[in-house]
Amino acid sequence: MKTPLKAGAARLSMAVLATETKFMATTAVPGAPPFASQTTQQPLLKRVISFPAVLCALLVAALFVPLREFNVDPDLWWHLKVGQAILATHLWPTADTYSFTAQGTPWTACEWLGDTLLAAVQRAWGLPGLMALDLALGAAVLLALFALASLRSRNSKAAFVTCALLLFLSAVFFSLRPQMIGYLFLILTLIILERFRQGRAGTLWLLPPLFLVWVNTHGSFVVGLLALGVYAISGLAEIRRGGLESRRWTAPQRLRLGLVFLASLVALMATPYGTKLAVYPIDMAFLQPNVVANILEWQPLPLNTPAGELFLAVLVGILLAQIVLRPTWHLAEITLFLAGTVAACLHARLLLIFVPFCAPLLAVILSHWVPPYEPGKDKYALNAVLMIAVVAGVARFFPSRTQLESRVAEHWPVKAVQYLKQHPAPRPMYNNLRYGGYLIYALDGRNKVFIDGRNDIYERTGVFADYVSIGRVKPNAFFLLRAYNVQSCFIEPQEALATLLAASPQWQKVYADNLIAIFTSKSARDSDPR
Repeated sequence: MKTPLKAGAARLSMAVLATETKFMATTAVPGAPPFASQTTQQPLLKRVISFPAVLCALLVAALFVPLREFNVDPDLWWHLKVGQAILATHLWPTADTYSFTAQGTPWTACEWLGDTLLAAVQRAWGLPGLMALDLALGAAVLLALFALASLRSRNSKAAFVTCALLLFLSAVFFSLRPQMIGYLFLILTLIILERFRQGRAGTLWLLPPLFLVWVNTHGSFVVGLLALGVYAISGLAEIRRGGLESRRWTAPQRLRLGLVFLASLVALMATPYGTKLAVYPIDMAFLQPNVVANILEWQPLPLNTPAGELFLAVLVGILLAQIVLRPTWHLAEITLFLAGTVAACLHARLLLIFVPFCAPLLAVILSHWVPPYEPGKDKYALNAVLMIAVVAGVARFFPSRTQLESRVAEHWPVKAVQYLKQHPAPRPMYNNLRYGGYLIYALDGRNKVFIDGRNDIYERTGVFADYVSIGRVKPNAFFLLRAYNVQSCFIEPQEALATLLAASPQWQKVYADNLIAIFTSKSARDSDPR
């Protein structure tokens, strides 16, 4: 992992240097040597170990600290299983085969490309490979955010402070899921659009192929389309009012934007499922009310948490800076910032959307107090030492396979699954939603689950609503267990349902550890598992 990180930091530092060169050339102090001559004539080695490259390395180091705990998202496990099936059969799933509650129900693997990537890495390198992929994706996201903030503010130091601050807001979402790839693509889209706004249109045609990969990876492509549309519309009129401005696009620019937007829409059709992947975000937004109402990450952002308090602090800081500094914003970026703010307030998960929409504004504000990078004052030997220390630290503290297996066992029911393999519980088996994906992965299809993280099929079949009723021990809980012919339960010991089953003469606890309690129905017959 050392070489790719160093190469990425080098390329990013060169881009940042070029951006700041252009800015400083227009704001040079009279009598001072031209800034361009100080940078463009630098040897390649000095660019690789420049101060902006050190800032990139420090951001990666800061991200590595929480990621090395490898506390992955529950959905990782079923994503791995789906990817393994695609690699093994070279077929895309069209119906559910993992549950007994929705078996045979039409189902689309909307994130199949990300699933396949995860499964391929896991098959080649196991848990260390997944850990390395998690770090690589997280680093790519963070460095892309750094590049976006540097591009807008023309100040790599202000961009570093911005990314370090916003990392506290978003680090909890830096989990190994296809959404990380979608998040990276969103930031790359914003970089391309900001470059276009600044008059560098050459990369705009990268958007259609980006959307082609994006639609097959994660449903967040719709946010990228929104950003592209906002940038296109914002340049239809000339606006200069107070701190808001918008420059009218020229005829060639309007034509280019229109063609790129149409090409991007066409790219969304190029999937194994036709147009189904393109319309899935609509399904998520409007046709899954129970999921949105009951899954924690889709709840409104709690403002009494550290993340909520920091979110409020950032908003108040930007508001105060607007009053004091009166910076000027272009219409597109302020529109996206306001949309990201509303989205984060409505759904905690959408803090991921707020962060890249907020970063350019925050970096511009901080650039009023943080001086820009000056190559003439750079300490290249010290830079090299710091970068080597970061790479050595990541290599030294990168978890071993044994450590990763131990951390998986701390958070996931490894022991309970081993028990089930040795003592198969009567089926069908009800399970906690959090562990459904792990059961699919670890039991290799030998035990159909009641529910897992593929919430869309369980919403459509009514299973999700029944799961909520059972888990909250509503009056019809036992009726629903009988309706699904449930003969065993795989749940957390502290759940209300666990207390109810422990007190019921019809159920018996056969296994328990700190993560899982397994109950079986005393009336269950000894028969072949389904």
